[in-house]
Amino acid sequence: MNKITPDFDKAPTRDEAETALARLRQWAEQASPAERAELDPALARLIPGAEYPEFSRDYPEGFTVSPAYKATLPDLQNGPASLIRGAKRVIQHVGISNFRLPIQFHTRDNGDLTLETSVTGSVSLEAGKKGINMSRIMRSFYVHADKTFSFEVIEAALDDYKSDLESFDARIQMRLSFPTKVQSLRSGLSGYQYYDIALELVEQAGVRRKIIHLDYVYSSTCPCSLELSEHARSARGQLATPHSQRSVARLSVEVRDTAKCLWFEDLIDLARAAVPTETQVMVKREDEQAFAELNAANPIFVEDAARLFAQQLENDPRIGDFRVVASHQESLHSHDAVSILTEGELFESASLDPKLFTTLFHVG
Repeated sequence: MNKITPDFDKAPTRDEAETALARLRQWAEQASPAERAELDPALARLIPGAEYPEFSRDYPEGFTVSPAYKATLPDLQNGPASLIRGAKRVIQHVGISNFRLPIQFHTRDNGDLTLETSVTGSVSLEAGKKGINMSRIMRSFYVHADKTFSFEVIEAALDDYKSDLESFDARIQMRLSFPTKVQSLRSGLSGYQYYDIALELVEQAGVRRKIIHLDYVYSSTCPCSLELSEHARSARGQLATPHSQRSVARLSVEVRDTAKCLWFEDLIDLARAAVPTETQVMVKREDEQAFAELNAANPIFVEDAARLFAQQLENDPRIGDFRVVASHQESLHSHDAVSILTEGELFESASLDPKLFTTLFHVG
């Protein structure tokens, strides 16, 4: 029977450790190989001449993790500051990107939709902390994943993992492809247009801001090319066509806390009101002719596009700061025409991501 001594939990001295090791080796001299094999591998290695233990190669399906065993598991990511490698600096954002799950969204026109959603979650990390437990971000998010998502539910998820990870700044971003049925211009057909949308909730220095990002794909006809083509027709009887190209604008808007909701469809409508030459889904001959006429009625340079989008956004009381990034992916030139227009300090930046405009390519 084991005898429990009052000082059992006290840290042993060096002399006590050496005495225990001597007793272990004394026992090993008279123990059988089978008895040695039953030792904890860490202890077996302390015995002089002991062979490297033979580990089991069978998966232990019946093994269960007890609280005591769990307490022994190493956790380097959440280790002490002494384990930090590199500069002991604050990291503004550290977390996970692109973990996916089905999430339900309210829509203005079609009730609730369940859509595959890519989530990015990050928190700040203090200079004296080694790291964070990445899985906590996912676990916090899954707690709320069965609810219809709105900014309020995203805030609840952010509260959870910000508290769990003891961080002062945090961000959640959810990316999705949002389907909306769009009518053709003249034939009466309809089809689904898919819009790349992201919801973002950012907390910095105790201030939270809600952001919606929308990629809007449209056709841009060059006004200069249109005039030159018409000149060739009238002056020389020469058939000529103006150049136009698929173009993408990324509208990023801060959502104000107002009584009236800013729906995804509302933001799409604002974009379409600014530049009506949205690319088409279902097209018959009469629709193709109509699209050519619509482009001729709305020729735009990339500078025009940025200002037209801004005009719609700045007139909507539900929208605070905003940014417009436009890319006209030229059919005339070997390069693209681009523009950026910002309103307010939220989106101001002296530096640009070197690959910002390459992310605006629309993949059909």
